[in-house]
Amino acid sequence: MKIKRYILPCLLLVCLLSSFAPLPGSERFCFRVYLNDKGRSAYSPDHPEAFLSQAAIERRRKEGIAVNTSDLPIARSCLDTLSLLGARPVVSSKWFATVVVECTDSTIAERLRSLPIVDSVKWVWKGQRQPPADRETRDTSRLAPTDLPQKTPYGYAETQIDMLNGIRLHKKGYRGKGMSIAVIDAGFMNADRMTVFDSLHLAGVYNVVSPGESVFNQDDHGTKVLSCLAANAAGVMIGTAPEASYWLIKSEDDLSEYPIEEDYWTAAVEFADSVGVKVISSSLGYFSFDNDELSYQQSMLDGRTALISRAAEKAASKGILLFISAGNEGNGSWEKLTFPSDARQVLSVGSVTENKEKSVFSSSGFTADARVKPDIVALGTNCTVIDGSGSIRYANGTSFSTPIVAGLGICLWQALPQLSNLEIIDRIQRSSSQYERPDTLTGYGIPNFYKAWKQKQ
Repeated sequence: MKIKRYILPCLLLVCLLSSFAPLPGSERFCFRVYLNDKGRSAYSPDHPEAFLSQAAIERRRKEGIAVNTSDLPIARSCLDTLSLLGARPVVSSKWFATVVVECTDSTIAERLRSLPIVDSVKWVWKGQRQPPADRETRDTSRLAPTDLPQKTPYGYAETQIDMLNGIRLHKKGYRGKGMSIAVIDAGFMNADRMTVFDSLHLAGVYNVVSPGESVFNQDDHGTKVLSCLAANAAGVMIGTAPEASYWLIKSEDDLSEYPIEEDYWTAAVEFADSVGVKVISSSLGYFSFDNDELSYQQSMLDGRTALISRAAEKAASKGILLFISAGNEGNGSWEKLTFPSDARQVLSVGSVTENKEKSVFSSSGFTADARVKPDIVALGTNCTVIDGSGSIRYANGTSFSTPIVAGLGICLWQALPQLSNLEIIDRIQRSSSQYERPDTLTGYGIPNFYKAWKQKQ
């Protein structure tokens, strides 16, 4: 595994609030504080190199997107004002001028609202913080698949790539080289120990939920997702973008389900933007929380209501190509898309079976404002993944159809670098099997990535 390590001024700024370690103890509360503005900052859009990486600046330059005040960090004075009330900053959003604070006093919300810098306050979490896990020496032995190699180079993953005509695109030399992608997920257990990732170009990692803790210790959901993209073991499994560069970001708190997940995800996306990634693949989605009064209604699936959906749209406006899982609620009481897959200018991905029929679990559309969603579908029933033990597994979920598509989206953009993120989305949609007759189940259908590339002729 090739690891590129570097420190940028922007990383310090993005991580500033998350650098406060969670405090263990009695029940605690988190509130999202909406600021009137971000305060007087020492930074200026005229000097973006102070808070954005060169890659992020270059992406904006190429796309004709100006660096503006939304890119500026929240002023330290605002954080200090909140801290003086006993509200410990946890995570923030520069795009939306929000700060999540933590305290043991649930009545602090009224005092926060009285501050001149505060517009409004929303409760987003309660519970007990877990003490940091003992730092044990990690097993560094290598994990290799025990599965017998197949005769074909793509191994067990051939069907899911071939369904999208991705092998032909790979044969043209487009396998993601020179492209950067952020995978936002719940954890990447043992991904740093697996032989299938020996050639992985890892640009870096970031744990939004527990800064300083490894993303490789907990939850293998992200490992499975990453395998669909980056595995590179001939005869066993080759992912859809094995030569791309990867940022692995943990934003999911798997101990509870509260709206603070949206703040973590937003911070993850802002971080990905600041380090200059071109593509984001996210297999996380929300609609119901541990406290029912905080849950969403289907009427809110308009891409403009949920914080997480607005964050996805903001990232797209910065020139990032986003692939978002549509959700696995198709055979549940919710049935519909999950947030942020309702966002505009992103590709929401549903799931089909090997017979190209909608998977029963795949969430359906349309959005509340009658837009086509999901946009496209790919194999998500019995698709090939690699789990936290390093073994081949067959898994179900839009969590996996999404990275399968995202990897080929990376390859397509590598082949057509002159196009914008939105033009790539249009190419993918137009190449899909039912572009002329989209429906609520599979959107525009199954994309053909070789056809999308050939459209340039």
